[in-house]
Amino acid sequence: MESVPSNRVLTLPNLITMVRVGATPVLVWLLYMPGTWSPWMAAGLFFVASVSDFLDGYLARRMNWESTVGQFLDPVADKLLVASMLIMLVILNLVPAWMAVAIICREIIVTGMRLMAATKRFTIPSDMAGKTKAAFQMLAIFLLLIPEPIAGVDFKFYGHIVLWIAVAVTLWSGFGYYLGFKRSMAETQL
Repeated sequence: MESVPSNRVLTLPNLITMVRVGATPVLVWLLYMPGTWSPWMAAGLFFVASVSDFLDGYLARRMNWESTVGQFLDPVADKLLVASMLIMLVILNLVPAWMAVAIICREIIVTGMRLMAATKRFTIPSDMAGKTKAAFQMLAIFLLLIPEPIAGVDFKFYGHIVLWIAVAVTLWSGFGYYLGFKRSMAETQL
């Protein structure tokens, strides 16, 4: 399979990521919009955006279309989507503010470490804890966005349970990134 130049912008994975960025303000608008169908539309769109997060990474690796733009844009798209939805869920009184703050602060701190690492010419690669964190965050948000029970199942109840797990995994993975960053910084100064 032919490799895509690392500076190429218009690859299928990057386009999928850009659509996810574009979906974020639409989701916010749907959650503000009154009406019976808008919460359902928001839940459905968030589900599609969440799946696209895994799809773009899979396609980039599978088709050998990984690019510098994609490596930058994908985590930014994830953070925009998750932070925006957490803020909206706080506004809608579905998520305690401290949980949203804990998750968003972790994302900002890890982004700061990655930027600092880039200035020192090393990277902090994503690990399984980071991928698990993203999966739990997105699952929790999706469950909390479902506006009413289906067949007697209260998805918000399960959404809160998954959110507690997401917060724990988020903080744990942030600590792991910090240890990796600290170790790499020490190695660059040798």
